[in-house]
Amino acid sequence: MLHVDIPTQAEVGKLVASRGEALISIYLKTTPETQHIDAARTRLKQLTNDAVAQLEAVGVAKRTIWPIEEQLHDLVDDDDFWTMQANSLAVFVTPDSLRTHRLPNHLTETVQVADRFHLKPLLRAVSMPQHAFILALAENEVRVIELLGDQPAKEVRVPNMPRDAASVAGTANVNSRSYSGRQGSGEGQKHHLRQYCRRIDAALRGLLSGRSEPLILAATDPLLSIYRSINTYAHLADAAIETSPARIPAHDLGTEARRIVDQLNAASVAAFGRLYAERENEGRATTQIAQAARAATFGAVDTLLVDMDSVVPGLVDEATGEITLDEEDSAVSYGVVDEIAGRVLANGGRVLAVRRGDIPQETELAAILRYAI
Repeated sequence: MLHVDIPTQAEVGKLVASRGEALISIYLKTTPETQHIDAARTRLKQLTNDAVAQLEAVGVAKRTIWPIEEQLHDLVDDDDFWTMQANSLAVFVTPDSLRTHRLPNHLTETVQVADRFHLKPLLRAVSMPQHAFILALAENEVRVIELLGDQPAKEVRVPNMPRDAASVAGTANVNSRSYSGRQGSGEGQKHHLRQYCRRIDAALRGLLSGRSEPLILAATDPLLSIYRSINTYAHLADAAIETSPARIPAHDLGTEARRIVDQLNAASVAAFGRLYAERENEGRATTQIAQAARAATFGAVDTLLVDMDSVVPGLVDEATGEITLDEEDSAVSYGVVDEIAGRVLANGGRVLAVRRGDIPQETELAAILRYAI
């Protein structure tokens, strides 16, 4: 079973805004299989040594390095922590704090040391979901199933979820007369099914409040269309598993839902590509890092696609957005593309972290601008 804690937008915002003399970002591969987790623990210890070496190389004081090293060693030694992992682990450390996020994505290993956090790999988990919920809805049963990465889908318990439509109606079936006097069959049935769907929607609010993962319906009409008319969750997917989910195992529904999630992600990237082509003709799109840095600094970037794996070491001027590139990573530089992404988020823009092949011209980034600059 995957154990994940994907950051909220507010948590990402705090990480973006963090500044300090020594901020460490570590991404490493993990596994939900506890019997095989020792390799990840060993690797985190090695990456800790790499981070310390970078800090020492630029003369960071020992009194700053020691608390960082101590917190990371404590994490390596925490047996309880390592018994519940996912496919990747993100670790963000300062001399005063350590934050971790367990992620369903398979991320490339990296350690970055700078005056800010390296967040581009984390954005993949936030912007391109591999996490979704399935509402398996039938007249005689309702289930909520969670989909996490490439793991088998699992049913989750939701407090106050009704058992079936008849129990909500308080009758033996949903074809009884309604309070307004409408007769059974068609109108009476729709009345009770709407009542049933409202109760489900209310129960789901506790689970889905503040989330942005897709909710995928598995149902047939009339419940499919009735639930859509009742739903209050903003991220209900347009596509659905249009079959009766009764007696279909959770893992089979998860297989169908995963196809929909992949379609949603592909559609998002494709929509960016179409809009990029239009905006490029208007002078409102770029794949040039220097131009994107200036645009991000002045709040001109609406949407940014970034290569989640590449790191371009250097600096971005706080006031002008002018970039200075370095030949290699060091504790006095940071990922330029990562910094551009952070500025886009800070100015209310959208960032999608993808593979390089999904980016127009297959460069490190592509930006759609709010206006020409």
